[in-house]
Amino acid sequence: MKVLYVCAELFPFLKTGGLADVSAGLPPALRALGCDVRLLMPAFPAISSSAASTRPVASLPNGQLPWGAPPALPPADVALATLSGLDSPLYLVRSPDLYERPGSPYLGPDGHDWPDNALRFAALGWAAAWLGQGLDPDWSPDVIHCHDWHAGLAPAYVQVMAQAGRAALATVFSIHNLAYQGLFAESTFAQLGLPPNWFGIDGLEFYGQVSFMKAAIRYADRITTVSPSYAQEVLTAAHGCGLDGLLRERADLLCGILNGVDYQVWSPATDKWLAATYDADNMAPKAAAKNALQADFGLERRPGALVFGVVSRLTEQKGLHLLIHVLAELVQRGGQLAVLGQGDPSLERALIDAASRYPGQIGVRIGYSEVSAHGVIAGSDVVLMPSAFEPCGLTQLYALRYGALPLVRRVGGLADTVVDCTLENLDSGVATGFVFDVFSTDGLLSALRRAFVLFQHPDQWAAVQRQGMRLRFDWPGAAKRYLALFQSLRPDPKPRHRSPRKKG
Repeated sequence: MKVLYVCAELFPFLKTGGLADVSAGLPPALRALGCDVRLLMPAFPAISSSAASTRPVASLPNGQLPWGAPPALPPADVALATLSGLDSPLYLVRSPDLYERPGSPYLGPDGHDWPDNALRFAALGWAAAWLGQGLDPDWSPDVIHCHDWHAGLAPAYVQVMAQAGRAALATVFSIHNLAYQGLFAESTFAQLGLPPNWFGIDGLEFYGQVSFMKAAIRYADRITTVSPSYAQEVLTAAHGCGLDGLLRERADLLCGILNGVDYQVWSPATDKWLAATYDADNMAPKAAAKNALQADFGLERRPGALVFGVVSRLTEQKGLHLLIHVLAELVQRGGQLAVLGQGDPSLERALIDAASRYPGQIGVRIGYSEVSAHGVIAGSDVVLMPSAFEPCGLTQLYALRYGALPLVRRVGGLADTVVDCTLENLDSGVATGFVFDVFSTDGLLSALRRAFVLFQHPDQWAAVQRQGMRLRFDWPGAAKRYLALFQSLRPDPKPRHRSPRKKG
């Protein structure tokens, strides 16, 4: 089975969120099952500068097509590269005009989206579709696996090529976060190289805009989300972000496959960034990680303090505006807080102000560092994730492995992975964290108070830590489910015709 894995991020070369960790973990697990996996990414500087070698494959086709003009792209080609530490070959979409820019892959220096993001990521989908048509004469995929809106046009291009009589490739689209949809002005549609009538209710149109996410959901052969609960939640108006109707229409093609963890990277027994390593059978050195965290974030050295940690984008999605309203009680009860993240400027300011009000009890670091992330998770007693919605979440899985009890809202992947410390669950030995239901300050506060109560019982606390540390959410299990999905999708030799209705 030959799989083309299409994504925009890859740890450790380029990471803005969990997508990079998934791209680092899933392809090797598929290769271990015998899949021939190759990645396709834009040639962002952080990626291309890490390439050990590159071999040009072909220029992207730009001639007239049976359905009209191709995408209005600047000169672009595809090259095959190797990266140190990456077992899978990597195709790069190369176009200096599109990708050779400093900083974020998505945002300009002003913090706003690059104005040509539609073309930058249309080129990614265009390259994926042409690789499916034999652009590389030495290799072509059986399945194209596309990740999030950045790769959303690939299934659409595959579909329009099939309708024109070309090969009909199988496509799978994985939704990592439905809230980020790749929305662009209607005027950009004419630049994308798709039939004019595809800008309609059954095509890419979404409330007067072009939606790359909708394109993928409409035209992919199968759709996955990154947890089973999220697959059900996106079918509802509350979590469907306006696409729940289309998702319900295609619900028989939708499933949820829980993300995994790369335990070679995330293991307290081997973590090179910790002051001392530890495991479930020898928890004593975790105290050194806690001490190091307190020192690093300017917290008072109090071994008996209940230390809460946050490693997150600072957004309302993550529920961190609720946290602001419980800080007074958290500190009054003797707790401490270490926050690592960036995002909403107003939330950043509120957390920095809180650190000023409670010096030595609250430490805030705006930004992201992989070293600091490991330090916060290892040194915390509790990791906070009071999310409004959470497609999967990886931080709670890291926390479980490191003996930091997750405090989460019962939603998405958090509901699938954290077992609440109820009396019954404590008694049966399955509890792993603290879970609340209502997305409110009171809901968060109730779980916070239960954490303080359990912390007064060290033996029970340690039992919950050990239970969480012994769980495994690894990539081999997830890869088996993806492989079964791929194997069910042998390419259809006949074009599949879905003619979108005209707008209106």
